[in-house]
Amino acid sequence: MPGTFMGFDLGVSALAALGLVLAAFVAGFVDAIAGGGGLITVPALLLAGVPPVGAIATNKLQGTFGVASSALSFYRAGRIDRALVLPLFGAAFGGGIVGALIAHLAPTGFLRLVIPFLLVAIALYVAMSPKLGDAEARPRLSLATFTGTVGVGIGIYDGVFGPGAGTFYLIGLILLCGFGMMRAVAHTKMMNLASNLGALIFFLLAGHILIAVGLMMGAASATGAWLGVRASLRFGPRLVRPLVVIVALAMALRLMLDTSHPVGAWLRGLGS
Repeated sequence: MPGTFMGFDLGVSALAALGLVLAAFVAGFVDAIAGGGGLITVPALLLAGVPPVGAIATNKLQGTFGVASSALSFYRAGRIDRALVLPLFGAAFGGGIVGALIAHLAPTGFLRLVIPFLLVAIALYVAMSPKLGDAEARPRLSLATFTGTVGVGIGIYDGVFGPGAGTFYLIGLILLCGFGMMRAVAHTKMMNLASNLGALIFFLLAGHILIAVGLMMGAASATGAWLGVRASLRFGPRLVRPLVVIVALAMALRLMLDTSHPVGAWLRGLGS
């Protein structure tokens, strides 16, 4: 039976809502460091009985609070370049809106097939490159080219599908823009916030979001994200790098084991 909070219908039971708040706290902490918080919260929402579209939409609401907390913390710590943040934010924001608008037309079957393998490739690359992002490097793309192509592209992907978007932003900023690890992490949060907000606008207008439970999860996510930023600023790349590898592999495994993925369908066929 759906619970209530301060007179608002949660859409799930009170016990399930408590579990979702705890999941959001952990997800906020992990997401602030390495991305992939949706790996925790989306399955939790589905297990609580929220329909798939509602789970994705509500996750955008709660995740926006978490990534906003991360972005603000990095900004206050002086890790975000004001001259760069507006074009990066604008590109991801526009991409997020476009992605959410075309989500119902997008070839998500193809994305579900390919993205896990890309995440495994990223995890292996990061694991085998111990000095990746230790220092600034010469950029391979200008900021304008990066924002107009990669930034917009990942923003669209985040609106359409989402898993791994933060990891793709992070690796793109390091490999293509020459950012150091911690500078890339900080600016990734701004881009994640932008594409989240863009997609969130669409989902709010479409009425798919469980507002009350999303706000409760958002408060927990923001708290976890604040602690995650503190941890990443204290321990730096030696904490971020292994978590990126672990989260990327976990997301890939989660996507592959889904019955909509050929690998998951094959394993299910073996077990039947």
